[in-house]
Parts: sequence; structure tokens; C-alpha cells
Amino acid sequence: MSKETKPVENEEGLGKHLQLPMQRRTFFRYASASAAAATILLTTACDDDDDDDMTPPPVGAVNLGSGDVGVLNYAYALEQLEAAFYTMVVAEAGNALTSDEMNVMMDLKAHEVAHRELFKAALGSNAIPALEVDFSSVNFNDKSSILQTAKTFENLGVAAYNGAGKLLTDTGVGLDYLLLAGKIVSVEARHAAAIDDLIAGNGRFGEEFIDEDGLDRAMMPSAVLAAAAPFITTEIDFSNLPQ
Repeated sequence: MSKETKPVENEEGLGKHLQLPMQRRTFFRYASASAAAATILLTTACDDDDDDDMTPPPVGAVNLGSGDVGVLNYAYALEQLEAAFYTMVVAEAGNALTSDEMNVMMDLKAHEVAHRELFKAALGSNAIPALEVDFSSVNFNDKSSILQTAKTFENLGVAAYNGAGKLLTDTGVGLDYLLLAGKIVSVEARHAAAIDDLIAGNGRFGEEFIDEDGLDRAMMPSAVLAAAAPFITTEIDFSNLPQ
């Protein structure tokens, strides 16, 4: 999937979609909802929230767009990746996981699919197309491979939302998006803790991802997408995202 799409934010775009009663109702219902349900990754990406490295846009890549639309498409891309992964886990990993572990995976799948669909509905015609993913590096018959990949995605998701928050506008619907991002990042953190618990047992909570100030890591889109690139076939152009 290499067709270039370049969403733009305008009155007929995201703002219009968020004004549609059902979608807006869904948005705020989600934003008010709580969630239940977490070593490779962040060592390969920086741990600061100021990584401004930009690589040249790949030719023919899917363009995330600009402004708030671009940030939401960025989140939508990550949610597509996570939803696709847990869908594969639930479908393929029955022999690798215990019933309790599979129950956790089913919860995570439900949450990530909900995140994906929420962004898709909110973006409407500005949404990027479905991404092609590549999980050939994951052994779905091996518990360790599954859990380490899940740990990668969940902690990457937390760092991505933490990094993207400052890219949203701070007025109007931008504040709604920021609230939504805050609600989602807390869910992703719960996922990360649940996966950590499955890997290491009780007593750990991903402390390696918390800095000396007790804050979780934040990563900018360039670092996040670089870390996710091995699992996404579709090339993504994020050059128009706010800095």
C-alpha cells in the first residue's frame, strides 16, 4: 500500500466529523470511560521528549497529514498496529498461552480495536488507509516471543502518546483530543503493566521506563515510527506533523 494520501484539516474534515452527534457522543463516552486489563524497544529509541530528528519523506508513502489531523492519524497508525497484533495473537497463539494469559490478550485486543475504530470514526474521510503490517518476526507459537512483542508495543504506545500530547493544539477541539490522548495513554500503561506481570510475575511495573523524576518516557513520532517500522510494511510520511 504505497498510495500517497494527504489528509488536511478543514471544516469538512475532522471538525465536521466530531460534530456528528453519534460520533461525538462516542468520543466523549470513550473519553470518560475507564479501562481494565504489559525488552527490546525503548533501548533502540531515545528516552527524551525532544527528539526532533526528521528523515526525508519516503516517496509514495502514506502521508499522515498536518495539524491535529496529522497527530490523530499518527495515533491511528499505532492503534492499527496494536489491534492487528492482538488479533493475530488471539487467532494464532492458543497453544502458546494459558487460558488466563489468553484472557488478558483478548482484553487487550478489545481495547486496541476500540482505540482503532475510535480514531477511524473521528477522522472520517481524513483517516489514512489501513496499513499493511508484518509480524513475520514474531513466533506466535512461542510465549516469550509474543509477550516481548506485546511489551514493545505497549511501552512504545505509552511513550508515543506522551510525546504527541504537546503537538496537539491547546484550544477548542485540540483540548478534547488531549483529553482523549490522556485517557488512552493510561490504558496503554495498564496494558504494559499487565504484560510485564505476565513476563516477570508480580512485583514489577516497568520501572525501566520511568525516569529519575518518576515520569514515564516520551518519544517523538520519528523515534516511535522508527521503532515500529519492522512491523509495518506501509511506508509512512510524517513530515507534515507539527514540531
